[in-house]
Amino acid sequence: MFLGEYHSSFKGIGMTFSEVRQYQFGDDVRKIDWNKTARYNEPFVKIFEEEREMVSMILIDISASMNFGTKKQLKKEMVAEIGATLALSAVKNNDKVGLVLFSDKIEFFIAPKKGNAHIVRIIKKILEAEPKHTRTDLSVVFDFIIKTIKRKSTIFLISDFDVTYFERNLRILTKKHDITGIRVYDRIEKIFPDMGLIYLEDLETGKLQWVDTSSKVVRDKYSEYYQRLMNITENVFIKNGAGFLNIPAHGDYIKILFNYFRGHH
Repeated sequence: MFLGEYHSSFKGIGMTFSEVRQYQFGDDVRKIDWNKTARYNEPFVKIFEEEREMVSMILIDISASMNFGTKKQLKKEMVAEIGATLALSAVKNNDKVGLVLFSDKIEFFIAPKKGNAHIVRIIKKILEAEPKHTRTDLSVVFDFIIKTIKRKSTIFLISDFDVTYFERNLRILTKKHDITGIRVYDRIEKIFPDMGLIYLEDLETGKLQWVDTSSKVVRDKYSEYYQRLMNITENVFIKNGAGFLNIPAHGDYIKILFNYFRGHH
């Protein structure tokens, strides 16, 4: 079912204008070229042809903050499932599919290609990903795509977006490509539980700190900060004409993707 939604969402992107010819019985009236029809006083239609193929790029954040999860699975496991689902859908749609794994550096790149053997390689790489660096920098992956992928592509960026200051690069990218941001988060990241005095480590920087989670003020301040970060990120994508999805690490991602693609037509 999801594959059907994916196909109907993206089948129209690869159409290029080819020529104008006289109207023939049975032609789609929606393709009539009204300017030329008015000029010659007889109907003409625009002919479109499908481009050779579409390119889908799947960009996956494999920084250290993805090694977190409290319910069913880690964020990185959910990210792997979503990435694999999108890659399979794209290849079944006869698209070329490429992969970028990133942290604050480009960790791995597979150039876009078609075919089942290629998709097996992509999924294997997603599942086996072991980053050399711990932090996240979205501007690094955006710069890489701007320099490397010259043709208009469908781009899925999967991350927990625990970062700020990437709007300039996103704005440049959205001028050329069709982008969807997919945020994967754990429920505890939204609302901190009361666990007393605990010693926490920042997975990306290694910084250690005592936090009094029994304090309602501390918990509320954290929730407020996290919600603000979520809102800013989503607004940056939407303001620049990109799509955005929030998917909990324990949630039904197929349903969320299905509804998103249904509204993407």
